[in-house]
Amino acid sequence: MRFVIFDLEATCWDGHAVGREQEIIEIGAVLTDLYGNRISDFQQFVRPVQNPSLSHYCTKLTGITQDDVADAAPFDRVVETFIRWIDVDSMDYTLCSWGDKDLELLENDCSSFGIDQDWLKPYIDLKEQYHQIKGLQRKRGLKNTLTRENLEFEGAHHRALDDAINLFALYLKYKDSWMY
Repeated sequence: MRFVIFDLEATCWDGHAVGREQEIIEIGAVLTDLYGNRISDFQQFVRPVQNPSLSHYCTKLTGITQDDVADAAPFDRVVETFIRWIDVDSMDYTLCSWGDKDLELLENDCSSFGIDQDWLKPYIDLKEQYHQIKGLQRKRGLKNTLTRENLEFEGAHHRALDDAINLFALYLKYKDSWMY
């Protein structure tokens, strides 16, 4: 069994963006085995197609520039590479993210590109499980949760691989508590 601890960044706008669908612009992930050994990392930018120009807000929030995504492959090619990296055909795996928004973004982009979504089914929401484990009612963000757990956030917040690496640290702390 392998765990794919992943995070996504997506197009975003300041305030309510009427009529605009978010698209994934970065995928970051850590692949770990059942024992918590970090096997490898994945990071790729994705070129958005519906709204190809990033908003100033999005660039400021994520640090992802227009040049980063302009030279990137579109979602269908990047997700194909991601699926091969996971090795979904020959390995038992479970996708893990902080909240179900990342899964929803993957489902939406797969749907937009006509990509089969069966590979998304082995999934757990670490945010939901963490709050159940701790008996917390109010859901906290990853960065605040790491502070609460005396884990130092490393790297840049709202960058997919950095967020995945930080989530991996929390995953390791409670590795025997997750339900999958």
